[in-house]
Amino acid sequence: MQLELLNEQGQATSKVDAPDTLFGRDYNEALVHQVVVAYQANARQGTRAQKGRAVVAHTTKKPWRQKGTGRARAGMSSSPLWRGGGRIFPNTPDENFTQKVNRKMYRAGMASILSQLAREGRLAVVDSLTIEAPKTKLLAAKFKAMGLDSVLVIVDQLEDNLLLASRNLPNVLVVEPRHADPLSLVHYKKVLVTKAAIEQLKEILA
Repeated sequence: MQLELLNEQGQATSKVDAPDTLFGRDYNEALVHQVVVAYQANARQGTRAQKGRAVVAHTTKKPWRQKGTGRARAGMSSSPLWRGGGRIFPNTPDENFTQKVNRKMYRAGMASILSQLAREGRLAVVDSLTIEAPKTKLLAAKFKAMGLDSVLVIVDQLEDNLLLASRNLPNVLVVEPRHADPLSLVHYKKVLVTKAAIEQLKEILA
């Protein structure tokens, strides 16, 4: 598999050899969906809570007598049928949303996403990505010159200047290969990978 090598103007100058095990796989839509959904589910904290009928503030007095009113029978105002009553099956703070994904499945899903990005032309390689100072303006100008507005950058080693400059850009994320996740790969329009990062991705995912 060969990937485009971009210069600082965003133009493809040559091709770079990449491992087929990582960038030449068939697209497995079901597996990618499962990996992305599991990643989002595992990020949920589950800290929200709702009140059941035993917890909601109410009186135990019978709202009206059992017979003779013409209305339906009612025992207390905490009934889930009533406005302000408790929930029948309330959410609890200790609810667990995690989904298990085997390591082999996760690696195959990531490789499937990278392969599809390469086929669609949304993944490219750069020699390196550095800036002289931790200035957002410098990095924004570099991406503008390359014609990129939404980009995920995977670098072999994250420098402080690059990290600090990218934090205020809303559609830019710079990570190391070990922190690349399936949701970010799918979300951003373009993915830039440095040459050295390809070798690290191969060790991690292949």
